[in-house]
Amino acid sequence: MGEHAKVFHKLGIGRLHGLLSTTAFVFLVSFVLIAAFLNWMQIPIIQSSPLIYISRNTKKHHERVQVPLNCTHAALQGRKCPKNYPNLFEPEESSTETCPDYFRWIHHDLQQWKTTGITEDMIERGKSSAHFRLVIVGGNVYVEKYKRPFQSRDVFTKWGILQLLRLYTGKVPDLDLLFFSGDEAKIMKRDYQGPNATVAPPPVFRYCGSEEALDIVFPDWTFWGWAEVNIMPWEDTLSAIKKGAERLKWEDREPYAFWKGNPYVAEHRLDLMKCNLTDKFDWNVRLFHQNWTKATQEGFKGSKLEDQCHYRYKIYTEGATWSVSEKYILACDSMTLMIKPEYYDFFSRSLVPLQHYWPIRRKDKCRGLKFAVEWGNNHSQRAQAIGKAGSKFIQELLTMRNVYDYMYHLLNEYSKLLKFKPTKPPKARRICVESLACPQKDLWRKFMEQSIVKSPSNKPPCELPPPYEPQAIQASVHNKEKMAKQVEKWETVYSNKLNNKKRWRSLI
Repeated sequence: MGEHAKVFHKLGIGRLHGLLSTTAFVFLVSFVLIAAFLNWMQIPIIQSSPLIYISRNTKKHHERVQVPLNCTHAALQGRKCPKNYPNLFEPEESSTETCPDYFRWIHHDLQQWKTTGITEDMIERGKSSAHFRLVIVGGNVYVEKYKRPFQSRDVFTKWGILQLLRLYTGKVPDLDLLFFSGDEAKIMKRDYQGPNATVAPPPVFRYCGSEEALDIVFPDWTFWGWAEVNIMPWEDTLSAIKKGAERLKWEDREPYAFWKGNPYVAEHRLDLMKCNLTDKFDWNVRLFHQNWTKATQEGFKGSKLEDQCHYRYKIYTEGATWSVSEKYILACDSMTLMIKPEYYDFFSRSLVPLQHYWPIRRKDKCRGLKFAVEWGNNHSQRAQAIGKAGSKFIQELLTMRNVYDYMYHLLNEYSKLLKFKPTKPPKARRICVESLACPQKDLWRKFMEQSIVKSPSNKPPCELPPPYEPQAIQASVHNKEKMAKQVEKWETVYSNKLNNKKRWRSLI
């Protein structure tokens, strides 16, 4: 009896143990299935600790490998470009942001070739208007030179394109383009429109555009530095200007309009110098001649852009065409007094008068400048708001990331228009960051080292917005003209009041 009891006891315990094991297994499987279901539904799992959301991670985590400039003998042996840079673009983030509004002008600048496309014949016909031809094939860059450009504009432009390929490695398409790095317009509308037009215009890239030209507008070379005048790459310069603007509050700044530059590059700049302070009259402006030869000899001590934010108002006037100074002036937090420009760069068409700057007409500019300063000093809050809005536009929308994204989308849209497969021109030579930077010295080398992209981006370019409707462009032009005329009316009323005061004083 006792033995039977022991056997029964053992059997009971065994069954109970098996039952518990089976129950635990079923519970475990059920829990896993429920957890998987909740994870799929992205429903929070309630635990003793705060709610924890188990969600699918769409990010790809890659260890970012930095590849700095390598100028060792081994890297340059045989003048070959080293193959130590990643050749695949693998962003960690899949979602993209919409690009700033000024990216819409990309569509407008390429509109001329939407119907015809771009042929090899167009490229051949455009060579005489270009300083160099740049071809990208399989991520490699080839350059064919035609003319000697001014200073090192072309070098830093090529450098910028190489950085774009490093930022979005493997993503920039094959293309074939012509670039003019001078000031004057090359491809004029009048030569390719109307009854006399027999051929389509060649596509030529340039730093600025105008209503009379068909040049394709591209970011200028100074975003990677202007070595000849000691202007650092854009990120460093913008940071320095921002700090310089913070040194002095707007109300503590000089209550005048400031401009410093080379007046001898254009007639209208010489005309501006007539507005300077004299013993007989004060137009409320303070103008200074920038002597770059002297500045170079003195180590550029008195020409730092960050030291030029101590006036409430800053004047922008064009040079031979547009001027690279525009972005530096707008960034200073002072109200920009913009003498009516005839040219535009890639971002300035989206600037709005009385929001980002104060418009000044070219004719009778001295009187216009004096009124603008008087108005600003009597409406300080509104003047400060215009200055801050212009500065905010530059600091937030003209980041180096946006510059690269603009370049990417412009080149990408351009490549879609090509009617031929790009190939290396017979006389072209391959360039890379090492072949361009390693032979450089002094500021040229320093600025390239400062502006080099050391690793691919961890996110894709911003999303290109659709083109402007023609009606929207016309409305924008109309509104700008309307606001400029409104300022002229205010100025006329102000001048009449001054004249009446003078007449009254003469009668006393």
